[in-house]
Amino acid sequence: MPQLSLLTPLGALTLSEDDGAIVALDWGRGRDQQETPLLRAAADQLQDYFDGRRVQFDLPLAPFGSPFRQRVWAALRAIPPGETRGYGDLARELGTAARAIGGANGANPIPIIIPCHRVVGAAGALGGYSGGEGPQTKRFLLELERRAVRQQGSLL
Repeated sequence: MPQLSLLTPLGALTLSEDDGAIVALDWGRGRDQQETPLLRAAADQLQDYFDGRRVQFDLPLAPFGSPFRQRVWAALRAIPPGETRGYGDLARELGTAARAIGGANGANPIPIIIPCHRVVGAAGALGGYSGGEGPQTKRFLLELERRAVRQQGSLL
């Protein structure tokens, strides 16, 4: 499986590709490096994201997961950049329990690109985050997006 690592403000991240789609984004540097056009495009889009020049990703994604998890991850991609949704909000939207949303959110194999960081707890509490430095990383990503959205809005 081709992988490409990149250095970001959050440290090293590694992208993985399978059959023409991004299947994983992992924290840390991958052992095997094999640049492909798709992995290069994904790395470039991530760099633009961290530089505040991009808030959405345009990449083929194929995260491995159950049909339920696929539905949750699709709902995460529908949350606008710079905004958040509560676990309960997503649970009501998808007709399930907030705990099930949390489980799918925590199992997201392509964090940042599938924006699990945009899901918060009750009354807007930040909640946990399984990547990087945990809640600090989640806070960083949310603020990065809010600044980028404000900046892009001021350019319109």
